[in-house]
Amino acid sequence: MSTVDPFACVGSVRNELIVAIFQKTGAFLSIVGSSLIVSDVAKKVRNGKETDPYQRIMVGLSTLDVLVSFFVLFLGTWMVPKETGWLWAVGNTSSCSAQGFFALFGGFGELLYQAAISLNILLLIVFGWKQERFSKKVEKPMHFIIIAFVLVLAIIPLAYETYNPGCGQCNITPLWGKCSTKDEGELCIVRGNEQVFTVILNIGGASILIVLIFCTVVMVWVYLHVRRQEMRNRRYNFGISNNADNHRESRRIRKILFLYTLSLYFAYLPFLLAVFIGGTISQSIADPLGPLLGFWNMLVYFLPNCLKYQRDHPGTWLVTAYFQVLRPAPCAWSPSGMCAGQKEELEDAPEMNFAKFNTTNEQPATIPVDSATQNNDLEESVNLKI
Repeated sequence: MSTVDPFACVGSVRNELIVAIFQKTGAFLSIVGSSLIVSDVAKKVRNGKETDPYQRIMVGLSTLDVLVSFFVLFLGTWMVPKETGWLWAVGNTSSCSAQGFFALFGGFGELLYQAAISLNILLLIVFGWKQERFSKKVEKPMHFIIIAFVLVLAIIPLAYETYNPGCGQCNITPLWGKCSTKDEGELCIVRGNEQVFTVILNIGGASILIVLIFCTVVMVWVYLHVRRQEMRNRRYNFGISNNADNHRESRRIRKILFLYTLSLYFAYLPFLLAVFIGGTISQSIADPLGPLLGFWNMLVYFLPNCLKYQRDHPGTWLVTAYFQVLRPAPCAWSPSGMCAGQKEELEDAPEMNFAKFNTTNEQPATIPVDSATQNNDLEESVNLKI
């Protein structure tokens, strides 16, 4: 007979109900957000438009997020064996193993894809790569390594029956129960492998820390690089407007990277605290915030188009711009609330295509001239004419 906490680490059945409602709501928002990203890229492919590695990375990230959000966070205790006595638990051992598999496969995968976004932007902005070069040299091996790594990692606990109920859902944990051959009250592992649990737990915690540190370092690196370019532009006059446009777009890409990193912190930092610190409070914070990663990514992904819509329609609120960009309705609404004809086809904002913008490999058309020197030369020329 196995022993399972009936209140799923949150202290009481009331807290369990509150956490379940928040978690399912967040998971639903995340599913919608990730599905919109996948739908946007799929629409480009159907219309014959070119997609770049950034958009394909977002498809991989969003697909895995849908798996995690639906099977782990939205279904939640519905896939947990009903013998646990948890709220709404109606599953069995097989559904529990399936939920644990998707939790590890999707959770690790979307974490690594978040790091891939940072890597893509780092190579474009700091090292001056083009998306074509990234696609040929990095993209295909990157997708293969991510999928193969998380697939192998998710299969190992499945083979050792280490996906079991733990803290409100099925994840990597050995199942403890009463020992039949030992003293009464002593517990033994009745299902699962403690060594597999320990190794996977350490790999998971280390991966989250490494990705958070990597994304943070990349964000700072990109910020400092663009900042140096801004200082260089102020000091020198290149005589070509294309440089100024590219640096402006680079700053926008820097902002997008910052927001992606922030969404990663919102989703994974509470989870990290819950794993290593534990306790009812940290678990209650992690459960509602963790499911929102897909929703945050959706807001960041469509932000450039929404800002472009605001520039094209002055006075529009950002919330209204998101509604106009995201809504699937076939008609555009007039200020009076009536349908005013076919919805206009919105073009992507330029900063959505990272391939066009990097600053390292730009070759100025003229030799840079210090602005102070340029002014002195102009004064001397005027004096000679006088």
